[in-house]
Amino acid sequence: MEIYTDGSCIGNPGPGGYGILTLRLSADGRLVKRRERKGHEVAPTTNIRMEMTAACVALEQLGSPTTEQVTIFCDANLIPNAMNGWLEKWKANGWKKSDGKAPDNRDLWERLEQAAEGRNVVFAWVRGHNGTEHNERADKLAYAAARKAEEMSAR
Repeated sequence: MEIYTDGSCIGNPGPGGYGILTLRLSADGRLVKRRERKGHEVAPTTNIRMEMTAACVALEQLGSPTTEQVTIFCDANLIPNAMNGWLEKWKANGWKKSDGKAPDNRDLWERLEQAAEGRNVVFAWVRGHNGTEHNERADKLAYAAARKAEEMSAR
């Protein structure tokens, strides 16, 4: 399974949205099922919070953990870096980064760690706005959701 996630924010902070494109593949790599999902936050948020929320929701929507490999593609390199090693170091250091400061968005790091628990998850970086079809679609979903949040906040 491949999941492409993205976040968007109108202003930073500002109303935000996230987009998720889930691709279920057969054993030989053929597309079996495609699912799109988007969501938004009207209250001021940040782009990275929306990026992280997308990854959390993507894993949470899968239901019970299985051994199936799930690759989460993010164009925010912070997420793969943290989930592939930094997070464990932060926790071992009492939630402190190497510079001694606390990482931002601890609530979402804990949520993402919990959503990934018991799963065979690989977090991978994909260059954003580079023509990668599935990442571009996740970006469009996130932007549309952020625009909806902006409209709602204007009411």
